Amino acid sequence: MYQSEAPPQKNLPTMYDLPSEDIDEELDSTIHPRPPWETLPTMYDLPSENPEEPGLPDEFHDFQPQLLRETCQSPVYPQEEMFIGTDLNLYYDVRHFAWYKRPDWFLVLGVPASEKQEDMRWSYVIWQEGLAPFLIVELLSPGTEAEDLGQTLRSANKPPTKWQAYEQYLRSPYYVIFDRYENRLRVFQLLGIKYQAVELTEPKFWFPELELGVGVWAGKYQGTEGLWLRWYNQDGDWIPTFAERAEQEKQRAEEEKQRAEQEKQRAEQEKQRAEQEKQRAEQEKQRADKLAEKLRALGVNLDDI
Repeated sequence: MYQSEAPPQKNLPTMYDLPSEDIDEELDSTIHPRPPWETLPTMYDLPSENPEEPGLPDEFHDFQPQLLRETCQSPVYPQEEMFIGTDLNLYYDVRHFAWYKRPDWFLVLGVPASEKQEDMRWSYVIWQEGLAPFLIVELLSPGTEAEDLGQTLRSANKPPTKWQAYEQYLRSPYYVIFDRYENRLRVFQLLGIKYQAVELTEPKFWFPELELGVGVWAGKYQGTEGLWLRWYNQDGDWIPTFAERAEQEKQRAEEEKQRAEQEKQRAEQEKQRAEQEKQRAEQEKQRADKLAEKLRALGVNLDDI
């Protein structure tokens, strides 16, 4: 008689197979994923330097951003509500963590500057900060001119060009390019989805949002004579640098000192005049007393006069 095989025995899990901790937390993280700002890389995770790129700027690329930083004094945005980046990695695409650009200078409004040294940024990570730059400035160099002006095409399987990143990813409202070799200032404003060149009648441009303008200034900065990009106010006056403000304060202090010295001299002169008047009055009194004494000696009664 045919007999069927016995059913296989089930291998029941042992204590070594079962979890020793509650798995609710794991299930919860699957059902309710953590917010992006808790899982995306931060500036501490992303590289702040690229060993294949030049590490140090030339003198002009060192001085010019300093001048822009010093003179960016907006009457509507206090310094603590503006972040200024200089030659800093700018990470702009949450889908490609390794993509970044390194603008010569950029300004972000509404993002606080670092108050403590330990809080200073290693890079500017757009998905952490939440705000894109209001203005990006590139200082034209022969080697970067084509990319700065959007004349290069994006290569296959490569990050976007600088122009594309600023226009299409960051969508920064303003993009400024300064060519010191030709004394040329170019301003591009984001209108719709494209940058449009702004026609300038002179190398200056006014930003109504900042109540400041930026323009080309011929002068000496940090001992170097040349053409520089700097900010100006609504009266058309160039915003003073730190050194110029210190010199102005020194001149004001000297003027105050001179005025105080003049006031002291005037007070001394008034004191001398009052002393002289007192002496003259005393002399007049003495003459009057002598005359009265002589008249009484002659028998003249002054009370009858």
